[in-house]
Amino acid sequence: MPSGHQHNGNLYVVATPLGNLDDITLRAIKTLQQSEAIACEDTRRASILLRHLGITGKPLVSYHDYNEPAAINRISRMLAEGLDVSLITDAGTPAISDPGFLMVRTLRESGFAVIPVPGPSALTAALSVCPLPVSSFFFAGFLPHKKGRKSRLEFLLSLGATFVLYESPYRIRKLLEELSVQMPDAELFIAREMTKIHEEYLSGTAETLAEALIEEKVRGEFVVVVHPADTGNPKKNISSNKYEQHADHH
Repeated sequence: MPSGHQHNGNLYVVATPLGNLDDITLRAIKTLQQSEAIACEDTRRASILLRHLGITGKPLVSYHDYNEPAAINRISRMLAEGLDVSLITDAGTPAISDPGFLMVRTLRESGFAVIPVPGPSALTAALSVCPLPVSSFFFAGFLPHKKGRKSRLEFLLSLGATFVLYESPYRIRKLLEELSVQMPDAELFIAREMTKIHEEYLSGTAETLAEALIEEKVRGEFVVVVHPADTGNPKKNISSNKYEQHADHH
């Protein structure tokens, strides 16, 4: 290359722990250490992780759904100056129902290298312990809160295949009620607070799971796996697994 040529920096898409900070990979730590800046969904939460890893002095670029164009422009300038930037979200893998897609697309279209640093993902973590058939599935992420929610759910139910949703603690009961009406015999598996102190996994129908959550203070985001009922023999009973993690792992 000619003398003085400026190499572009790389954008590293770095997966970070869902809850247990020990789940960070060695490569992710090295990448965060070597990046000149870190783009993050929430600078306060990113700071907690970086302190845990002993990483200090890194400029943090706030990147979320409400400031995407400005943040992408800023990161583009950094990359053009030859600086490497890591992209992280609050938990798990960026761009999987988290901010990141628009940045990845824009920077790739601009000719910058976008490199994955794989690791924790709520989707794959839940599926790895799911007792339902998941050799193939449809991942739908979060349903719309209001407009389009009913039609989106009807589309998923029409597939006749296993599908996976993310849901918040504020709408999980509503989702279970909707499924109990439209797909009463389907088998469900839900995972919440994965890798955290109150980690829990539940299996059953939408109706039995809704009943199990009535008395509980619902917290944490949910991964919900929905499997259409096998003919003639729906499983009605609920099964539950709770695991108490040691607080010093977080």
